[in-house]
Amino acid sequence: MKEDELRIGLVQAGIAWEDRAANLKAYGRLLSRLCGQADVAVLPELFTTGSIRTPELAEGMEGDTVSTLRRWAAEYGMAVTGSFMAGENGRCYNRTFFVTPSGEAFFADKRHLFRMGGEDRCIAAGRERLIVAWRGWKICPLVCYDLRFPVWSRNAGNAYDVLVYSANWPAARRHAWQILLPARAVENMAYVCGVNRTGVDGTGLAYQGGSTVCSPRGEQLADAGDTEERLLTCTLRKSALDTFRARFPVWRDADAVTRRPEECRRKSSRIPRSAT
Repeated sequence: MKEDELRIGLVQAGIAWEDRAANLKAYGRLLSRLCGQADVAVLPELFTTGSIRTPELAEGMEGDTVSTLRRWAAEYGMAVTGSFMAGENGRCYNRTFFVTPSGEAFFADKRHLFRMGGEDRCIAAGRERLIVAWRGWKICPLVCYDLRFPVWSRNAGNAYDVLVYSANWPAARRHAWQILLPARAVENMAYVCGVNRTGVDGTGLAYQGGSTVCSPRGEQLADAGDTEERLLTCTLRKSALDTFRARFPVWRDADAVTRRPEECRRKSSRIPRSAT
C-alpha cells in the first residue's frame, strides 16, 4: 500500500436470513477474493443475520462473529468494517466494528433506530460515534439509517477523511440512498462509501445494492450497480483530499453549534422594535 492511498473494497451481497453460520461462510469466501486488492473491506449492515428481530442471535464480543472477523483481517491482510447484532448486559445493539490485521478491534452502536421497522423496540441506541485512525487515515463507520441525519455525520474540524455507511437499504427507498450519499460527501468534504445488501429478506423486503464511493465533490468514483453480488475496489488518495480542503476551505465556516428552532424564536422575540 502506498502511503497516500487507501484501497477500499465494497462487498455487496445478499444475507441468509438469521443464519449466522451460512453468512460467515459466504462472506469469508467473498473476502478471500479481495485479498491483496483492498486495505479496508466494507460489509453490509447486520451481515451475519440480516435481522434484529430475534434476541437469541445477539452475540458478545467473544462470539463467533468477532473472532471470525479477527481471523479474516489477519489472514487476508485487510481491515474489515460493517455491523452485527451484539448483546451486552441484557440489551441488544446494532454494533458497527472496525477490525485491523494486527488484531485491534473498535466498536460503536448504531445511533438512529428505524422505528418504522420496529428497530427501536428491539435494540438500544448508541451514544458515541467511532472514528478510527488507521494507516494515516481517519475513518468514521456509521450504520444505514444514520445516513439520514446530517448532524450525527457532521465532520467538525475535519475529524475524519472517510465516512462509511454499512446498510440494509430497501429498494423502495433507493432514490434517497442515491441522493444522500453524495450530499454527505459534499457537506463534510470527505470521501463517502456506502455498501448495501442485495436480495430479499425474511419479511419479503427487497434490496437492490447500489453500493458506491463518492469523492468530496460528490462525484461517483465507484458504483457496484444493482447486481445480486459484486466485489468492487476503489483507490482513495489523501493528497487529493488535503489539497481540495486547503484550496476550498468550506469547513472553516461550518456552524459549531446549532440551536433548536424554539430557542431561536425565543431569543429573537426579545429584540426591541426600534432595533428592527
